Amino acid sequence: MVVVALLMGLLAFPVASQAHDEAKPEAPALTVTGSGRLAVEPDTAFVTFGMETAGKSLAEAQRLNNQVMQKVTARLRELQIEKERIQTSSFTVSPQYKPPPKRPADAPPAPPEIIGYVVSNSVTVEVRNTEKVAPVIEESLAAGANHFQGLHWALRDEQQAKLGALRQAAARAREKATALSEALHVKLVRLTGVNEASHVVRPASHVSRAMMAMDGGNEPPVFSGEMTVEATVTLTYEIGSE
Repeated sequence: MVVVALLMGLLAFPVASQAHDEAKPEAPALTVTGSGRLAVEPDTAFVTFGMETAGKSLAEAQRLNNQVMQKVTARLRELQIEKERIQTSSFTVSPQYKPPPKRPADAPPAPPEIIGYVVSNSVTVEVRNTEKVAPVIEESLAAGANHFQGLHWALRDEQQAKLGALRQAAARAREKATALSEALHVKLVRLTGVNEASHVVRPASHVSRAMMAMDGGNEPPVFSGEMTVEATVTLTYEIGSE
C-alpha cells in the first residue's frame, strides 16, 4: 500500500506542476510612440583643407609642403585658433612614375622608373567661433593651401540637445496614451516598457574656390543655418477596465 501511494504521488506531481506552470493570459497592453524635434544653431565647425606638392625628390616635395603648411598655421594662429584645435587628418606620399615606353609585344616589361614624388597633407581645424569660419577658409587658401575638402557643423554638447528632444518625445507619447485610454474607456495601470532613440541631423556644407571667385575674392559665403535633433520614445502600458 505504501508503494502504491508513493506511485500515485509521483504520477500526480507532473499534473500539479503543469497546472502550476500554465501561464496566465497576458494582460492587455497599449503601446504608443511620440517624437520630438529641436532646431539648434551649431556652435562649432570643422574645416578641412590641405596642400599637395610635387618634387623630383621626396625631400624637395616635403620641404615645399612644410613651407606652405607653416604659413597656413601662422595665419590660423593670427586668427586666435589654438594649436590644439589644429589636427593633421591625413598625410600621404605617392611616387610618380615615368610613362612606360612603347615596346614590342614580345619584349619583357621594363621596370618602373620613379621620376618624382607627391606629398599630400590634410589638416582639420576646429573652429569654436562660427564667425571665424569664413576667415579661416579665406586665410588658409591665401596662405597657399590648394585643396579645400569642405566643412561640417557640430554641437559641442550634443547630449543636452538630445535630452531636450527626448523630453519632448516622452511628453507627446504620454499625451497619446492618455488620449487613447480615454477614447477606449480603459485605465492605464502601469508603465511596463520604454524604448528611446535620438540622433543629430547635420547639414551638409561645402565651400569651393569657385564660390570665392564669384564673390569677388572676398570671404566665402558661409551660413551655419540650423541643426535638427530628432528623438523618438515608445511607451508600453498595462491597461485595465475602468
